[in-house]
Order: sequence, then structure tokens, then C-alpha cells
Amino acid sequence: MSDKPDWRSLDKDLARVTQVERTAGHVTRPLLKIGLALAFMALAGLLAALALGTSPTTVMVATAAVFGAYLAINIGANDVANNMGPVVGARALPMAGALAAAAVAEVAGALLGGSEVVTTVSTRLIDPNSISEARVLVQAMMAAMVASALWVNIATWIGAPVSTTQTIIGAIVGATTAAAGFAAVDWLTFGGIAASWSLSPVIGALLAMTLLALIRQLITGTEDKLAAARRWVPLFLAGMGGAFGMFFTLKLPDRLLQASPLQALMVGLCAGGLSYLIARPLIHRRAGALESRKGAIKSLFRLPLVIAAVLMSFAHGANDVANAIGPLAAILRASADAGAGSHPAEINAFAPLPVPVWALMIGAFGMALGVVLFGPRLVTMVGSQITKLNPIRAYCVSTSAALTVIAASWLGIPVSSTHVAVGAVMGVGFYREHMAARERARGLEPARLGLPQEDRSRRRLVRRSHVLTILAAWLITVPVAASLSAALYTLLYLLAG
Repeated sequence: MSDKPDWRSLDKDLARVTQVERTAGHVTRPLLKIGLALAFMALAGLLAALALGTSPTTVMVATAAVFGAYLAINIGANDVANNMGPVVGARALPMAGALAAAAVAEVAGALLGGSEVVTTVSTRLIDPNSISEARVLVQAMMAAMVASALWVNIATWIGAPVSTTQTIIGAIVGATTAAAGFAAVDWLTFGGIAASWSLSPVIGALLAMTLLALIRQLITGTEDKLAAARRWVPLFLAGMGGAFGMFFTLKLPDRLLQASPLQALMVGLCAGGLSYLIARPLIHRRAGALESRKGAIKSLFRLPLVIAAVLMSFAHGANDVANAIGPLAAILRASADAGAGSHPAEINAFAPLPVPVWALMIGAFGMALGVVLFGPRLVTMVGSQITKLNPIRAYCVSTSAALTVIAASWLGIPVSSTHVAVGAVMGVGFYREHMAARERARGLEPARLGLPQEDRSRRRLVRRSHVLTILAAWLITVPVAASLSAALYTLLYLLAG
């Protein structure tokens, strides 16, 4: 027998060990994420218990804090796609960098601008006198929190970006109806809100298509792209700066800045002018080092995209933290008023109220944790799986989303930023399909490797399966959230006796 070691056998054994380690890592990674989420929820309950001490409502509020943390994690996981999906899809930022930037911006926005929580259901939609008994109100808000979190969790799991505002409104309407009957809801107002949810993605899509067609006409479709870029790109970036200045001003809570539409317009004009003054010399300097080709022109839009995504995440944290801890704030208000001996008719948990710092921290850090742990799935969906994005297309998506939200804010129409952003992504994709069909008809489309003519003619630039999944999730969000919330309220009511 030979005394030489059998290196081939050793290599095979090491390969098996490596494969086992990879398999174990693949299995344990999701469990680690779930474990971290459960640990944060337990920490939220402990924080609430320590803050309230020996109060008679400690157990109830601590339980509500656990559910509030669960809701905040799911909101962060689902809504991060609106802000960072186009940026990651355009490769302006890597996934890790985008998630880190979004998490920091969400926390900053929630802590700085989210202390005045106004529930997503105003007194125009729900009659606050319909749920005046503290016990019934607490059960309704608890059911709404759990139902919202469960539905957003399911939507994130199946890869459907849904509106968390739409979800929480549906859940509170369902719980209110179960507690006080259909008369407690102003269904005419609800119908108007539902109509705005249907129109907002269409408006976002049309704006994105218009912007992309304009850029194609003025820059990428010209013979001298470099000269066109020097002339027009600073103006486009100035328009983006102005739009986001107005968006940012209107989305911030009143505690930070209470701005009228005219003041927001002035801020937007100043932001647009400043953006132009900064962008013009930078674009001219950058364009001098580029060749006159489409691929080089795209790089001019990367930095503005990153800045816009961070600003949108900050505004989202300041604005949508109310969705995460609004029901928790209502429970705190009801328990405090009941403990102080208020008459049931005097309790109005739908009124605006400041919340404790510990509750705000649950919402802020819960959303950030959801962004980091569970955000990549939907970021990938919005950024690359609906249609392929580059910096120019992502610019059209972000700017059209901001413009749509601005217009809706001026008109007093509640719209979903999720619907607008995803609608804009779809609009960009369908515009690309339209232009590709025109090029095929004119015989201008370059032949693709390995594809016969009939396959190229059937090639679609928007993945219909993802679009149908998203549209189906949007259609059933309110009915599912309302039904689930009503069922949970009924169960809590029966258990409480």
C-alpha cells in the first residue's frame, strides 16, 4: 500500500462539509431574522411595562406595544421598496448601502418629525362618538393593529408592495363596523378615498411615461447627446430638486414645519433654483469627460437619485410612523382617560395627540429593523422584477411619484405613495414596450442573439405575473384587512365577556 495521502478524497470531504455549511446557513438565516424580530417585539413590551410601572393598564398597553412593534416591522419591510426600489434597480446604490441609508433616514424622520401622531382615520371617516367606551375602543384598536400587521406580512411574503395606509384604514373601518355598526362609517367619504387609490397609480404612470418621452426627445434620442445633456440635464435635475423640495415640505409633520401650499411652492422654487446652480457646473464638468453615448448620459442621474431616495425615506419615517403607532397611541389615550375617570362620551382617541418617547422609539426602530431584515425582497421586486430600470428611468419614477403626491396634497386627496411609485414603474415599462413595438414595425430594433424574429416580437418588457400579483393584492387589501380586523374584534369581545 502507498503511504501517500489521498488528497482527492480529502477534497471531496471538504467539499461535502462546505456544502453542509452552506445548507445550514441557508436554513438558519430566515430563522435568525424571525428571532431578531421576536426579540424586538418582546423588548417593546418590556419597555412599555417599565414605562407604565404598576398601572392597572400595564399588561394591556404592553401587549399593544408588542403588536405595535410587529406592525412597525412589517411597514418598514414593505414600504422601503417605494423609496429604494428604483435606486437599487438603477444600480445607483447596492442593496446593503440602500438598506442602511433607508434605515437611518427612517429612524431620523420618525424621531424628529413623528411625535405628533394623527391617526389615518379622521373624524370625517369615522364618527368618534360611535366608540366612546374605553374597553370597546381598546379592543377595536388591538384588532386593527394585528389585522394590519398580518396582512402586510403576508403581502411582503408573496412579494406584493401594498399600501400600509390603505391597510390600516381598512382594518380600523372593519373593527369600527364590528363594534358600532355600519352607521359609524361615512361610506361616501370612504368611496372618495377608494377612488383616489384607484386613480393615483394611473396618474403616476402617465407622468413617468411623459417624463421618459421628454428625455428621449430632448437628450437620448438626439444625434449630439453630449450637447443635449449639457443643456437639458441641469434643468431636469432642477425640476427634480424643486419637486422633492415641495414633497418634503408637504410630507413633514406640523411639529417640524407647518407649511401652506404656497409656502411649499416657494420652498420648491428655491430648491429647484439651488439644484440648478449646483448641477450646471457639475454636469458640464462631468460631460466633458464622457463620450456622446446613451450609457454615459445615464450616470449623470445617479447622485440625484440617491439624494432623492434618502429624502423620501426621511419623509416616510416622519409621516408613516403614525400608521405603526397610531392605534397604540389611541389605546394609550383611552386607557389614560379611563384611568382619570373621564366620562365615556368624552373619550376621543381619534383626536391628534403627542405620544411618549418610548412609543415613538418602538415605531422608529421597528420600521428600521423591518427595512434591514425583510426589505430586500420587495426592493428587488420593485427595482428590477417588474421592468428593468436605469438611472434615467428611475429618475422618471421618483420625480413622477413626488409630483403626484404634491398634487394630491394640494387638492386634499389622500393617495398612497406605494400605489404611485409602483404605478410609475409600470408606466415606464409599458412605455418601453410601446417604443420597442414601434421600432420593430419600422425595422429598427437590433437583432438579439439567439432569438428568432417571432420570439423577439413576443418579448415583453413588463413582467405580467408580477403586475397581476400586485394589482390583485391592491384590490383585496381593504376587504381582507377589514374582514380580518372585524373577526379579531369579535373574538376579543367574546373572550373579554
